[in-house]
Amino acid sequence: MSKSTLLKALVLVSLVFSGLSSAADGKKVMWRLAETWGPNFPVFGDSSKNMARLVKEMSNGRFIIRIDSANKHKSALGIFDFVKSGQYQMGHSASYYWKGKDFNTMFFTTVPFGMTTAEQNAWFYHGGGMELMKSVYDKYGIMSFPGGNTGNQMGGWFRKEINSAADFNGLKFRMPGLGGKVLGKLGASVQNIPGGELYQALSSGALDGLEWVGPFADERAGFQEVAKIYYTAGFHEPGSGLTASVNLDVFNDLTPAQQKIIEYASMATTHTGLAETLANNGAALSRLQQQGVKTMQFPDDVWDAFGAASKEVMDENMDDTLFADIRTSFESSLSASAEWLSKSDAYYVEQRQRVLGKM
Repeated sequence: MSKSTLLKALVLVSLVFSGLSSAADGKKVMWRLAETWGPNFPVFGDSSKNMARLVKEMSNGRFIIRIDSANKHKSALGIFDFVKSGQYQMGHSASYYWKGKDFNTMFFTTVPFGMTTAEQNAWFYHGGGMELMKSVYDKYGIMSFPGGNTGNQMGGWFRKEINSAADFNGLKFRMPGLGGKVLGKLGASVQNIPGGELYQALSSGALDGLEWVGPFADERAGFQEVAKIYYTAGFHEPGSGLTASVNLDVFNDLTPAQQKIIEYASMATTHTGLAETLANNGAALSRLQQQGVKTMQFPDDVWDAFGAASKEVMDENMDDTLFADIRTSFESSLSASAEWLSKSDAYYVEQRQRVLGKM
């Protein structure tokens, strides 16, 4: 099924389910959405625009979401507070940016050595993840939904090769979330800089390296112009979920049908965002290599250091009861998914490459 056919099917199902018509849901709804991303920002901004479009289509034009990018509201990492206060009805960002407000939000974007996108979706929709996300955000007056996914993210852009874990010592590196705490344990000076400021920071030397998303998004950001060493697999974001957040009071004022529109538009955006990334990463990587970018993988002993530091970071937070409960649910779902995937998808891909070679 093509992307356009899938979207049309989702729209039709939602219309049938909710019984929408041009008059069924009363007055027209007009919302403002604040996003972390700048205007026309690749992948991330595509997700928020796609979600707003789906909401409009599924409501027959009676539910409109206007998007204010970071250049307009001037606070790329202020989305949580915008939505909590009701200044904006809705926001689009990533939950792990809010670790300073509530550490438990980390799980709803990604954690080191955590879930791939398929595993994450299994947890969200069939393993209790959505209920746990609600329990975290409820106390802030926010309703949160998965609102996009980039899949497995790259290991990083560097000015020099990483030959051992000691090479991270003193390195000025941008990495948000718990992955940043892991690199901090390896001696890195970790920065949490908004995406729109990364090119300049890397160009000026304010950063020695950074992680962003993957070839398709990274190429459009231009990082290949200021760094040439590219580690293609990372430990920190194996399936990075974006977040669509709504002020809870505003959400509760919607009709049940309108609430479902938000839920299903967010869900569809998660799947189509991943499809966009996967469809474009391979060709983008080839173009990067043609521009002199050297693609590499971290040595095994560096991966071992990532793993040991990741366990230490996760264990440090187990005195928080809710964190412990979420981690137990998360790891239980991950174990169940990984048991099957390792014997099916992962093994199949390994054998396909062995039998057919590079496609």
